[in-house]
Amino acid sequence: MIFSLQDKLRITSRLDEFGVQYIEGGWPGSNPKDEEYFRRVKDLSLKNSEVVAFGSTRRCGINPSEDSNLNALLESGTRTVTIFGKSWDLHVESVLKTTLQSNLEMVYDSVKYLKDHGLKVFFDAEHFYDGYRYNREYALSVLKTAVEAGADLVVLCDTNGGTLPHTFFEVTKEVASSIKTPVGVHCHNDAGVAVANSLLAVMAGANHIQGTINGIGERCGNADLVQIIPALELKMGIPTSELPRERLKFLKSLSLYVYEVLHMHPDPYQPYVGENAFAHKGGVHVDAVLKNCVAYEHISPEDVGNLRLFSVSELSGKANILAKAKEFGFKVNKDDPVVNRLLNKIKELEFQGYQLEGADGTLYLLMSKEIGTYKKLFSVLQWRTISESRDGGFSAESSIKVKVGDREIFVISEGNGPVNAQDRALRKAMSELFPEINRIQLINYKVSIAEAAQGTASAVRTFIEFSDGETNWITVGVSTNILEASKTALIDGYDYYLQRLRAQGQN
Repeated sequence: MIFSLQDKLRITSRLDEFGVQYIEGGWPGSNPKDEEYFRRVKDLSLKNSEVVAFGSTRRCGINPSEDSNLNALLESGTRTVTIFGKSWDLHVESVLKTTLQSNLEMVYDSVKYLKDHGLKVFFDAEHFYDGYRYNREYALSVLKTAVEAGADLVVLCDTNGGTLPHTFFEVTKEVASSIKTPVGVHCHNDAGVAVANSLLAVMAGANHIQGTINGIGERCGNADLVQIIPALELKMGIPTSELPRERLKFLKSLSLYVYEVLHMHPDPYQPYVGENAFAHKGGVHVDAVLKNCVAYEHISPEDVGNLRLFSVSELSGKANILAKAKEFGFKVNKDDPVVNRLLNKIKELEFQGYQLEGADGTLYLLMSKEIGTYKKLFSVLQWRTISESRDGGFSAESSIKVKVGDREIFVISEGNGPVNAQDRALRKAMSELFPEINRIQLINYKVSIAEAAQGTASAVRTFIEFSDGETNWITVGVSTNILEASKTALIDGYDYYLQRLRAQGQN
């Protein structure tokens, strides 16, 4: 992950708005961008958060006053700094190539030097849990040395992320009960337990948790604060900010913002904030949730800014259809014959290779046609797409004839590929009569093999995701001809948008 300077400043502002207590902004001794960050962050006028500078203990054989890294921390202008030091004897001897005593001196000198300059010091005991496992006495001696030097907080780091919960809890509890200095934890997720370990740490006596938004970090990531914060506040009754709990309604928007800055697709399965975190598909589940949402939801999605979603598939029951119809704005009674017709139609389409779960554009059109609210706005009478390679070059061309009312429009367009050529031709033909489609962008295109695979003769399934800048929708097409499948999804994507505008009285 690479953040620009502006990215880091923008994220800092959002974390401050959300009420995060400490923001570790960067390592000023490692690169010019982070040095500039600490100069620029002073202009943000943060109200709820304190920015912390990060660094390491002094280098072996160097006096603290001569160590460029420690002096960069002083020059950062923060009131609090975090420094890490080795607490695993393997790292001391095999990585630093120094003695165990020398490492203790590096820890002591570094913490004391920063404390003597009036700073609050958090000491990260790197690889603590592995160090404790192989040389318990030495790992604890590193902590005691940092405390003796004046550290305000010692942070136990599971840097390799492999410590399992039962061991993590026992070790953390022993440390928290044996030293007077506050204890924190820093967990990596290599064994998939970073969030669980962080929560157990609080139960064991820790009162400081380090993590990242969305769990972003090295290898398998760090502990995900997007999961930890609501677990602490909503389930354990432990506040994580001086701001009121209502701010958790902005948790999903914070998560999406960080994904957006990184140009990453949000994880739809992320607990609490993922698109599927409160999505219900099985008919038994949907029926129960409609009667009492507590039946299949551990919290209310609104508490963390999320939404409850209902999906339909061959597993759907009447409850799914009714829930989805309500979501789309259709009025359907549970005893209406259209419900069974829709169930049978969905099962038939999924047998053919369609996947309607998540493809709300296609599902909306299907329901609208069966319910009787659909009004045909245009027809594609014919289409042809040609891909050609010549002299090492490539070109694609598509022609299309569209009928709107009594008018027929024939156009030809080129594209950088056959699907792009189809899309351009369709837009060109329709935009004169439906200029509102110019708001639409295609933001994702995926192809997969539909169910019954027969090699290159298999039916393919295309998913196309559209956006008008405010909402997104997906349509799906299935055919043994990939261009036919793409054409179906394209046409349905534009049709869905026009139908929704018409239903909302905007057309």
